[in-house]
Amino acid sequence: MEIALTALMVAVVALLAAQLPGRTEQARTAYRLAEIERRLRLVMDHLGVVDASPVPPEVGQHLARGDKIKAIAAYRKATGADLRSAKEAVEAYGDRR
Repeated sequence: MEIALTALMVAVVALLAAQLPGRTEQARTAYRLAEIERRLRLVMDHLGVVDASPVPPEVGQHLARGDKIKAIAAYRKATGADLRSAKEAVEAYGDRR
């Protein structure tokens, strides 16, 4: 009986693991998203469209108060970006201000 339950549990775990997106699928999705963003930038540049607010408003509010760390945290929360990307985006936004 215990062997049957153990085998059933292993089978259930294997089936659940098979349903999770693999690294290959995640990499493909990340590549496709980056390509879409690149093409959108090209179209916006071609049309002369300028994004007046490239970062969330709370990021600008934190930067206005001089709180760069909170601005980075707010950017990460709003966009899901990693720490490095968020820091670069906030610094670039701060340089433009």
